Amino acid sequence: MRERDQDEFTTRRKFREMPISRLFPNMITMAGMCCGMSSIRFAMLGRWEMAVAFIIAAALIDGMDGRVARMLGATSLFGAQLDSLSDFLCFGVAPPMVLYMWQLHNVKGLGWAVVLFFTACTALRLARFNTGLFEEKEPWEKNFFTGVPSPAGGILCLLPLIISLGFDDFTLHPAICVMHVLVVGMLMASRIPTFAGKNIRIKHDYIPGFMIVCSFFLVLFVIEPWLFLTMLSAAYLVSIVFSVRQWRGYARASAKSEVPTTIF
Repeated sequence: MRERDQDEFTTRRKFREMPISRLFPNMITMAGMCCGMSSIRFAMLGRWEMAVAFIIAAALIDGMDGRVARMLGATSLFGAQLDSLSDFLCFGVAPPMVLYMWQLHNVKGLGWAVVLFFTACTALRLARFNTGLFEEKEPWEKNFFTGVPSPAGGILCLLPLIISLGFDDFTLHPAICVMHVLVVGMLMASRIPTFAGKNIRIKHDYIPGFMIVCSFFLVLFVIEPWLFLTMLSAAYLVSIVFSVRQWRGYARASAKSEVPTTIF
């Protein structure tokens, strides 16, 4: 009986105690969630630059927490669900709310309907992503997302505001903003394949040129951040065309058991 009691005590102690390092990824996720909420606050104050900046910060944080969890061996189902909830808030709720307070409120009920549509599309995209984690996929399919990922969709949603910040005295018509948000929402909820950046491989011969281009864009981001974000968003939208073409090539090669090993 004493041995059994000792084993139960040890088991309970393991559940009560946890290394603080395993909490770092969840703390990072919570920081991203706070960024999403803060963007809404700054939008209420009419500080549009800060509102967009906090959404971008949330996107950067979203790319960090998963990697930190894997580095520390702290991945968990709880962390995955928390990350999904944070993504919904930061990229499904905050961006359309910021855009609504900036301009979509001018079209009254239609503007709010667009906000609801975008939020629903984000929820559908995240739900499909979570359930897709348990599906078996071909190795080449891991190079693609199904639909536009939520961080990219959240930033694309803000593109009309970003353009306005980068080009003074130039504001897109509300009807164009409405159509833009609808298209981005549909791209998120669609099954269109898009490149998964973390799985892209670059041939060794292209690395020097790639580093030079990255350096150029880094300088551009420091000097003209809004112009940089506009160009980056446009480039991402164009890349969707190439991702669809690349996915079809992979599918044909897979049927012939000739799947290439790199994207570029």
